Amino acid sequence: MRLIILDDASTVADWAAQFVLQRITQFAPGPGRHFVLGLPTGGTPLGMYRKLVQFHKEGRLSFKYVTTFNMDEYVGLPREHPESYHYYMWNEFFKHVDIDPNNSHVLDGNAPDLVAECHRFEDLIQKAGGVHLFIGGIGPDGHIAFNEPGSSLVSRTRVKTLAYDTLDANKRFFGNDMSKVPRQALTVGVGTVMDAKEVMILITGVHKSLALAKAVEEGVNHMWTVSAFQQHPQALFVCDEDATLELRVKTVKYFKSLMVEHNKLIEIKR
Repeated sequence: MRLIILDDASTVADWAAQFVLQRITQFAPGPGRHFVLGLPTGGTPLGMYRKLVQFHKEGRLSFKYVTTFNMDEYVGLPREHPESYHYYMWNEFFKHVDIDPNNSHVLDGNAPDLVAECHRFEDLIQKAGGVHLFIGGIGPDGHIAFNEPGSSLVSRTRVKTLAYDTLDANKRFFGNDMSKVPRQALTVGVGTVMDAKEVMILITGVHKSLALAKAVEEGVNHMWTVSAFQQHPQALFVCDEDATLELRVKTVKYFKSLMVEHNKLIEIKR
């Protein structure tokens, strides 16, 4: 596990986008050889998406031979609803780049058989050859995707009933009316993300600092599902200074001392 500590959320977005650029460029995707990317939604990755769009417009990055899988989607929310993750991905990212819509996969929260939809999603990931890089964010309680505290650390894509804290946190997107927040979601499992060859988790803000400390300095615990990625062979935690406030000083100093090496991860090698 590597912990990348950067100045602020904007720098996190830039570094993360540079890492995606480096990985896709190095892979050199083409016909019959797609780079497979797992993607999150929410506020944290927005800056990264905008930077990736900029790279595309500058001619530095193409998504023509990239296949994507999103982490989650609400159940029962129309695709055109401003808070659906289909809507988010299309408006914040997909419509601005050259990705083939047939290669961008988001779970269908309106499928007639939700369990079958989850199995279909897992099968699609397998048929794509697995995910090369899965990007995620976390909640203040350390959940990744909708794998809330208590979720199995070997879980697969499934239907998840959302906890009160999640509904309360998300009501701000629904006019602060909790009754409008969907009670269920489809989500990839912790095990699904753990299967990826590489994982990059973005963590910004003081409100995420306890979760980061639990993920980095304490043991693996299903009450802090992000902590599972301590056991991933190629996991990156990319955070800003605010998110380090609960970490020990020696932890911060140790990982900052490695930044010369960590920055080599975003060098483009041709």
